[in-house]
Order: sequence, then C-alpha cells, then structure tokens
Amino acid sequence: MPLIIFDLDGTIVDSIGDITLSLNHALKPIGFKKFSAEEVRKLVGGGVTRLIENILGDEKKSFKEEALSRFLDYYWDNIAVRTTVFPGVFETLERLSNCRKVILSNKREAFSKKVLNKFKLADYFELIYGSDSVPGKKPAPDGIRQIISKMSFKDSDALIVGDSEMDIMAGKSAGIKTVGVTYGYRGKEALSDADFIIDNIGELPRLIESFP
Repeated sequence: MPLIIFDLDGTIVDSIGDITLSLNHALKPIGFKKFSAEEVRKLVGGGVTRLIENILGDEKKSFKEEALSRFLDYYWDNIAVRTTVFPGVFETLERLSNCRKVILSNKREAFSKKVLNKFKLADYFELIYGSDSVPGKKPAPDGIRQIISKMSFKDSDALIVGDSEMDIMAGKSAGIKTVGVTYGYRGKEALSDADFIIDNIGELPRLIESFP
C-alpha cells in the first residue's frame, strides 16, 4: 500500500467559515469591507501570509504584520467554530487503515494540529506538516520530499491528495502520483494536471486498489 499525503483545508476539513471570520476580524480596523465565504474560498490555498499580502496589495502592505497578528490570534481561539469535516472522511480513513498517512498543509503546523485534534482526526496521521515545517510550502516539493525521506518510501509508492493546483504542482515536482478532489475550494478546472480526479473522498480506497 502507498504512502498517502493529504492536504488539509479543502480536502479533509472545510474551514472557510472560520478563515472568513478571522480575516474579517483582522482587516476591519484597516478599513476593508467584509469578505464573504465565497470570496475567501477563491483566495485561499497559499497560506495566511500570502492571503493577507494579496488582499493588502502594495497600497496597504505596511499593515501586513498588524493584520497577520490579528488573524492568527483570532483564528487560534476560533479555529473550529464553523469548520466541518467533509462527508466520508472518517469512513475513508478507516478503510485506509493499512496505508501510512500524513498531512501536508499550507496552514501553519500548530494550527493544523489543533484543528485535527479538535475533530479527533490527528491519530489517523503519522506526521502533520504545515507551511512552517519545511523551507518551501506547496507548490514547492520540499514538504513531500522530506516526508518521503523520513518515511523511507520510494517516490513511486507515494501519492498526494488535494483540492488545489498547488497540491498537484507540488506532487508533480516531487515525481509522485497526484489525486485531485473536486469537492474542495478550487473545483475540477484547477485540477486538470492531476493524474486522477475524484468527486468524493470515498472513491479513494478503490482508486488506490487499482494501482499496479
């Protein structure tokens, strides 16, 4: 059985509600209007620092550290208010009990661990890596390469499962199989380069069984 590297947000949990609340809390003192969850859904994926940088732009970049600090403080205290686990996740992880599984997220490691612990998901994964666990976050392949080395796997026996082009790009750069999930934040159009595409995480065990 392969090593499965899972993305977190948009793949295992839907955290857009809490990210939206935290972002609006962080940006309100700077004069931004409230973002809707749908607007935030289109912006996430590269980590909170990049998210805030992109929203502030050059005009308000001097507020970056203030906004980032407010976001992180608020999100830490409200990490699982509106967040939910995607349907089928628990059942699928149980079905994959013979596979070695890890998390590689662009959410910071401590935050990734906290949300997984909140939903009693952490014990399913041998490693939980965040954006600050390795020098280069997705789409860089650094995290994948370090995980594969640490777990003593071959590239050909590993795959990454995620909802965004960043997951697919990271997997391709690392030379491993890539599985895109369409139910997350990006949709099918962003996953065109994936080796495999599934609409429901419950399809993953059967897909893995089909591998040579």
